[in-house]
Amino acid sequence: MGNQHAGFSEAGLRRVRDVLTRYVDSGRIPGVVALVGRDGHTHVEAIGTVRHEGGAPVRRDTIFRMASTSKPVAMAPVMVLLDECALRLDDPVDQWLPELADRRVLSRPDGPLDDTVPARRPVTVRDLVTSTFGLGMDLSTFGAPVQAAIQELELTGHATPIPEQDEWMRRLGTLPLMHQPGEQWQYHISHDVLGVLVSRVTGRPFEAFLRERVLDPLGMTDTGFHVPAGKIDRLPPSYAPHPQTGEFTVWDEAEGGRYSAPPAFQGGGGGLVSTADDYHAYFRMLLNGGMHGTTRILSRAAVELMTTNRLTPEQERTRSALARDAVHVSFGQGQQGGWGFGMAVRTYRGDYAPLGQFGWDGGTGTSVYADPENRLTGVLLTQVGLSVPDPARLVQDFWTTLYQAIDE
Repeated sequence: MGNQHAGFSEAGLRRVRDVLTRYVDSGRIPGVVALVGRDGHTHVEAIGTVRHEGGAPVRRDTIFRMASTSKPVAMAPVMVLLDECALRLDDPVDQWLPELADRRVLSRPDGPLDDTVPARRPVTVRDLVTSTFGLGMDLSTFGAPVQAAIQELELTGHATPIPEQDEWMRRLGTLPLMHQPGEQWQYHISHDVLGVLVSRVTGRPFEAFLRERVLDPLGMTDTGFHVPAGKIDRLPPSYAPHPQTGEFTVWDEAEGGRYSAPPAFQGGGGGLVSTADDYHAYFRMLLNGGMHGTTRILSRAAVELMTTNRLTPEQERTRSALARDAVHVSFGQGQQGGWGFGMAVRTYRGDYAPLGQFGWDGGTGTSVYADPENRLTGVLLTQVGLSVPDPARLVQDFWTTLYQAIDE
């Protein structure tokens, strides 16, 4: 890759490969694809096989389920609409999402669903893009009635496919909010709402607008909400090892699996499939202030909004506390401190990464970040879910060794 020009040491990159190989050779991770980009140079490692029992090797163009690393990419269409003034940050969303009008709010986040007070104000676009609209997945209230209702209504798609968007919104609208709009950061659900918002504002399917304005201009030809039949051989099975025994269990097969046909709901929170090169193109565009070659995808101001911490000090304290308190569940992920639009933003030096690094991780064993200070992008893709700590530890070891490889 012309390592001296990219500022990586040969020894450092060998150490990165050695770490990846160790996980594969141990049997904990069947296959891994890692891509590092810096100053126009890329370095790729593809190690292991698509299946736990062996077989075909993973390749640079292997397609992975991106899970929550869908969020940064799925946020881009919203930013396009903000750039074009089709949306404004403080617009109430009632006109497009009437299901969120006239909200009731739980008196206590862990209280009964019928103990509510009126929302103090409407939900706005800003509340959705900052994940503070009042409802989301929340480990601090795990087992509370509203969290149980979210699962019963099949709003997250973790166990069963999500219904089509109008029915999904109808179900969502039957629930009270957990917090007043704009009050507290909560995870995931706002990103799926944003996909519906984009669809209703544009009058088009979310994926169609995403593809026209973001994916196609960036050359992200392997990114979408399902894998076409002609590419299904490039999609490995997704594994969810048993949390106690570590025994490998297939969560989703390729042929006939949930990504083998277009879904009823195009979920911006976690529905994309993609490749290392596609995600590198997207995060490189963000590092370049919205430019892809000579083509502008997003305004520089939009990128700065997305990749700068948007949480108040109190919201950031709550998010950081949640990450620290749930470390036994998240295996150490999610402790960056800040949150922009659709991704984490590091606001304190908690590990080898510097302040300002932005990106996110996915529950299917994916990790993608960019670092403006070091002009660095990194993509790590596996097919092992976070039911066990191994993929999270691989993510941490990858970034630890990668930062050591910088030599300038």
